[in-house]
This record gives sequence, C-alpha cells and structure tokens, in this order.
Amino acid sequence: MKFLAIFTALAAYAQTDVRVANDQVRAYVATDQPHHPSALHEHKFNRVLIYLDDGAESFTSPSGKVEKIEFKAGDVRWSPAGGPHISENITDHPYRILEIELHNRPRSYTLSALDPLKVDAKNYSREFENDQVRVLRVRFAAHEKGVRHEHQLDHVVVYLTDHAKGPAGTVKMEGPEIHTEENPLDHAVERIAVDLK
Repeated sequence: MKFLAIFTALAAYAQTDVRVANDQVRAYVATDQPHHPSALHEHKFNRVLIYLDDGAESFTSPSGKVEKIEFKAGDVRWSPAGGPHISENITDHPYRILEIELHNRPRSYTLSALDPLKVDAKNYSREFENDQVRVLRVRFAAHEKGVRHEHQLDHVVVYLTDHAKGPAGTVKMEGPEIHTEENPLDHAVERIAVDLK
C-alpha cells in the first residue's frame, strides 16, 4: 500500500487523444512526459502499441521489479492484458504511443485469393499475427502503384508518414474492400494496418 501511495502522489497521467472508439477497439494516442511515473494501473484488454516517436520506458511491478524497453518511431509491439505496474518515460523528451485496445472477439475466416500478403508482397509485410489481430506494414515508393487486393476485415490504419489522404499520425477505421492503391506523392509512404479478426 505504501508503494501505491508514494507513486500515486508522484503520478502524472499521460495525455490521451482518442482517435477511434467503437465496439471493436479503442485507439488513442498517449503522450508520455519525461520522468513522470504513472499511477499504479493495469490493462484489462490486449493491445497493439505503435510507437510514433523514439523513446525508452520502464515498468515497475508492485514487488519493485523493473523492466525497461527502448523503441524507435514506427516500431509495433503486442501488449497482452496485464497486472498492476507503474510506467515511466525515462528519456528527456516526450513521446507518443498509439495504443489500440482490442475489444473484438476472434472469429474464423478463410483468406481471400486477393489477400494483400499473397498478391502484393512487395508492398505488404506481416509484423505479427495472433488469434485477435494481424498487423501489416505497408510501404509504397514515390508514384508506385500496387496490385488489386482485398481487405476482408475491419482494420485500424495508422499513417507513419504523410499520405495523400492525410498527414503522419492519422488514425482511422476502415472496413472490408477490394481496391488498387497508388502513391501519387513524390516521397515514399508507410503505414500500419491492424486487421481485427
């Protein structure tokens, strides 16, 4: 209890900016300020974390065990629901993390013959996959055109660079569709797509 009281007194909550909220997900950008430990808290939902800036973070358990991670802008991690901990930005600058809380219930489906990993492996790569999500990294060179493909699932899209349809940091929910993509810009573009199973 003493541990909780000390850190609650020191806590500075991260600023959060909710970008998508529905029955499947809650996606928000958390901005963590340097050297301000959070309150003791837990995460009741599995999450996908997309780091929008470089940084380093520590996690302290109630027993005092400390774990540290470092990340680069554009890194993606799976974060399972977990018990109480205190998190702290251990850099000297603020950073942003897009946190996607997963409320969806996994369902079975059969991959389409037009799945982007099958038909457009040049531009689509898998970051990771489990029973709840499939996370894809999508890259197009300047003025590059992709091939016709199908998105079968609802998915959260996060622009890591400026795109023709929005600036870096844009977060949106998109539904199933069959389409062809083209990057009309003079620079390469990159995004993360989180398929919700």
